[in-house]
Amino acid sequence: MREAIEMKPRLSILMLALLTSACTVGPDYKAPSADVPEVWSDTQRSQNPQNDPRVPHADAPSVVQTAADPDPRWWKQFNDPMLDSLIDRAAAGNLNLQQAVLRIAQAREQSVSAAAQGLPQVNASASVMREQLGLKGILQSQGVYNQIDQLGAQGATLRQGLDSATGPATIYQDGFDASWELDLFGRVRRSVESANAQAEAEMESRNDALVSLESEVARTYAQLRGAQSIKQITLAEIDAEQQILDLTREQARVGLTSQQDVQSASAQVGTLQAQLPTLDAQIAQALNGLAVLIGSPPGTLDAELSDARAVPPVPPMVPIGLPSTLARRRPDIRRAEAQLHAATAEVGVAVAQLYPDISLTGQVGTRALKANYLARWSSLFWSVGPSISLPIFEGGALRANIRISKAEAAQAGLAYRQTVLNALQDVDNALISYRTEQDRRAALVRTVDANQISLQLATDAYRKGITAFVTVLDAERQLAQTREQLAQSTVNVTTDLIAVYKSLGGGWQDDDPNVAQAQKDARS
Repeated sequence: MREAIEMKPRLSILMLALLTSACTVGPDYKAPSADVPEVWSDTQRSQNPQNDPRVPHADAPSVVQTAADPDPRWWKQFNDPMLDSLIDRAAAGNLNLQQAVLRIAQAREQSVSAAAQGLPQVNASASVMREQLGLKGILQSQGVYNQIDQLGAQGATLRQGLDSATGPATIYQDGFDASWELDLFGRVRRSVESANAQAEAEMESRNDALVSLESEVARTYAQLRGAQSIKQITLAEIDAEQQILDLTREQARVGLTSQQDVQSASAQVGTLQAQLPTLDAQIAQALNGLAVLIGSPPGTLDAELSDARAVPPVPPMVPIGLPSTLARRRPDIRRAEAQLHAATAEVGVAVAQLYPDISLTGQVGTRALKANYLARWSSLFWSVGPSISLPIFEGGALRANIRISKAEAAQAGLAYRQTVLNALQDVDNALISYRTEQDRRAALVRTVDANQISLQLATDAYRKGITAFVTVLDAERQLAQTREQLAQSTVNVTTDLIAVYKSLGGGWQDDDPNVAQAQKDARS
């Protein structure tokens, strides 16, 4: 014990010297710069000369502007309480999103596990062992027993003592052992850094899943309302065509038209009626899709959403921000940056393998042949001291690992740049679709108005016997087609705006209560 007490100051000085000289090898992570243009490509492309009549942007019901960032809760811009409710329920009940939350919790535990490698490890142990060491045979082979036999009575007593000492014995032992790896070159610190970055990547994966979920709910909801609107339009067209069929039959009864015109009008009604089963299938599939998105069986929302409503209208102004703000909003870009951080830290882990591994180990306990002696000071045993391991020859494996980790870090850097480019492409493509579909819808509005007037004129002329029935049929077909196209274009405008919001990366920020609930679930 006196020697142990004398060693403590020396060990303390050694540990202090080692800790103060600790360093972290490998490259330090630096956040990459996202090379993005100053303005969106489509906002420049859409600035046509005012005297160009080909693109009627003045008719667009909604325009984008870069003066403000997009609203994180973008679906509120549609002013549809049912859509708000569906997105809230999806964020709370979607099974894929819950899996992403569990992956976050798993990654965080990996970070805790990595950090534990740099802390002292203490274990308690206790054992009872029955053993025979074979000492009697060793003593006999050395002639010890022959010498004892020559001592007479005194030797008999000594022989009896040796027999007892060399026979089978039960050894009781308890104690503690501890080890502490001194992270002098930062292997553990780099491992923790990598694990934390991977946890951030999982968080961004969950954010990306939330953005996709919100946009998918909104898109499916718009398609549902669109299919219901087209069905209502089709039913109205069937009523109108039925009236024309009745008129044609009356005209044929008095000899003012032929049975061929009656059959043509009847066929037009049948054509429209044939579209109803397809629309019913689209409505049912959209209802099933929404039910699964909120984590419920198909059919759950049938009663709640069966009443037809209009497609959610787009807002008159859509803030999209500047390209320079995209990297901090898009979860996939943030995930790629976190993965680059993790790959950079792994280079430091690989480099640290080239340096000595120094640990402090110790053991203390008691050992006795009888259990009641374990509590006695005389049964104490202990050992303490540093150990060092230095790689000398490993066949080039360690340096190969460094080259591998550097290559993976370079790949992660390229992946980050590619993710930024893909994000810019997503936004510009979505803006193009949104702008051009609004132009198309404006043209369809004018076309429907013209076709309605054309049908009215053709019907009046047919009733007066001025024109043939085929003219009425042509006007009917054109009006029905353009009405359906207009209804579908209205859906496309809304879904294209949803795609714009999705490409901008909104819907996961901290001010969203869905995110707060998901983070709470991840911590629990």
